Amino acid sequence: MRSPQNTATTLARSWFVRGRLVGAAAIAFVVSVVIENAVLAVTGAPTFDAPIEEVLAYYTANRDSVAIASGLVALYLPLLLVFVTGLHGLVERRGGAGADWSRLALAAGATLSAIFVLVNVLQIGLALSAGGLAEPTPEFELVWQVHAAAFALALPMLGTTFIGAALAAHASGLTPAWQRLLGLVSGSLLLAAGFGNLAIADGSPLLFVGLLGFAAWLVWLLATGVRLVRS
Repeated sequence: MRSPQNTATTLARSWFVRGRLVGAAAIAFVVSVVIENAVLAVTGAPTFDAPIEEVLAYYTANRDSVAIASGLVALYLPLLLVFVTGLHGLVERRGGAGADWSRLALAAGATLSAIFVLVNVLQIGLALSAGGLAEPTPEFELVWQVHAAAFALALPMLGTTFIGAALAAHASGLTPAWQRLLGLVSGSLLLAAGFGNLAIADGSPLLFVGLLGFAAWLVWLLATGVRLVRS
């Protein structure tokens, strides 16, 4: 029969390994997202208010860059799911404080992943169709508009994931108070931007409110990932 001390040691070791896995997933997610956005920024990806002719020119000239960015999305979406699922497991193993919030983060993260899949599929479609077009067609413009709308609707799901994860992690003692505050403020920015999703899809500067919250989400993820890896 295994002694209580051995059982406790095994559980502690299991928590340590799981915590490191969740932390590593968070860090890898941040790195992948930063690289993806760097690739798009360096190649001059068009904003949502760009003329459709400029959009066509970009996707015609930068098919390889879009392929790299799409590959990174395919990498970091599973990492996101590993993080939110693993965080929920850690919260439950630490007594369940904040478990409702972690369930919210898990559900919102899964929805966010589905929306990001749609955003990415449409972007791949733009890159594939651009090479065969001499000028923009109504169908090409429609795909671009749906791509923009899907991205705008991803913002409130990202904010919900952020708030749920931040509150769950703090309630279970995984993160300090400043990270909870960061999660609430930045998640609220993402939710506020989400209310203006039609304006954002049409190129409104309101997008930068959401991007500020998104940048804070990456900071929170990196700090949390480092804490879990070092725990």
